[in-house]
Amino acid sequence: MTNRNRNIGRRHLVAGASACSLVGALAGSRLLHAQTPSVSPTQALTPQKPRIRLQPFDLRADQITDIKVCLRPFRPMGPRFDVEHVGSKLVFHNYGHGGSGWSLSWGSASLVVEKVSTTLQRKVAVIGCGIIGLTTALTAQRAGFDVTIYTKDLLPRTRSVRANGSWTPDSRVSLTAPAGPGFADLWEKMARISWATYRDYLGLPGNPVEFIEHFVLSDRPFNTPHEESPDGRTGDYASTGMPQHGTEFARYSDRIKDIVPAAEELHPSENPFAAPYAKRNTLMLYNFASYGHLLMSEFFQAGGHVVIREFHDPSELTSLPEKIIINCPGYAARDWWNDKSLIPVRGQTAWLPPRPDLPYGLHYQGASAVSKTDGLMVQAYDLNNEGEMGSVGNSFEHPDRSESERAIKVLADLFARSPLSEG
Repeated sequence: MTNRNRNIGRRHLVAGASACSLVGALAGSRLLHAQTPSVSPTQALTPQKPRIRLQPFDLRADQITDIKVCLRPFRPMGPRFDVEHVGSKLVFHNYGHGGSGWSLSWGSASLVVEKVSTTLQRKVAVIGCGIIGLTTALTAQRAGFDVTIYTKDLLPRTRSVRANGSWTPDSRVSLTAPAGPGFADLWEKMARISWATYRDYLGLPGNPVEFIEHFVLSDRPFNTPHEESPDGRTGDYASTGMPQHGTEFARYSDRIKDIVPAAEELHPSENPFAAPYAKRNTLMLYNFASYGHLLMSEFFQAGGHVVIREFHDPSELTSLPEKIIINCPGYAARDWWNDKSLIPVRGQTAWLPPRPDLPYGLHYQGASAVSKTDGLMVQAYDLNNEGEMGSVGNSFEHPDRSESERAIKVLADLFARSPLSEG
């Protein structure tokens, strides 16, 4: 555990930590006051615990330093891993991970490089320097390949660093029916490889990867089914070409619950928030600046090369000196590879000044705040109660400040009503 996590244990938390998935925390009603929660049979048998003590975040719209927007590259059938010829080149695809790119990057790279290893070539071109492209390049280097990355932008200017950067391995990664039953095994393999690889980056200077305390809050019991707001959608992906309901999205997280820390529902006596129901989890984060710098440094130290170049048509790949190409363009594949199976899923994050002394995060009423070394990140992930359908098909890639201000207000109001460090 990093020093940041030890500090929160000594200075702000009276109780220890458990875990749950950030992905499963979308439920919650829109009550504006705390209600007295019912106590489950299990909680009734559990002795009361002291209230967890936390220092609240200073959440104000006038503290916003940046707003970032990303387009998640969602493919209903899951990421693309097929191989095709472009002239004399052999192209291995690796894109379309939806909201799971950061989480599945190492596992996805491992699958593709394993295929590439069956060729007799030792020089490899990687298209793209987002998190998928960069981890693929590093994985190829570790397998003994001489790698050149061809990219329009380096990692800090890609869509990858406009995401939230946390462990969400099955976040809109596929639809159950189009992906088919076989994809679950492939997903599990990617998730397990990625989880194991990320653990190698824990405890390093700058906290490139770390775990923090995270709280999932609700105004309703957690076993209450989440109901999406009706918006007139009918049919499903098979009949319309677009998902129409959140229930169409696949969920695979139960397949790796043996390695990801489990959730703990807080007893009312220890819940420091005004929301009557709370869970505590340990959340894996990727701090963009330190983690990205570490990966780029490793790539160059291993003899990697980068060529700044933008592609507009697959035929342009025939001019590259490498015969083996791994295609990792993310959402850009929709245009330059003409892959219309990609569906944009918009995501926006607002960044406030860093609070390294408050290493925790929370989820409430469609808004979240997470303290990262890069800054205090606030996200509106479901303010309109749309569930998984929120922002699906939305390709608007410009900041919407009002959206971020709404999320900040939701959480600021929560803190204003919460006892937190009292008592």
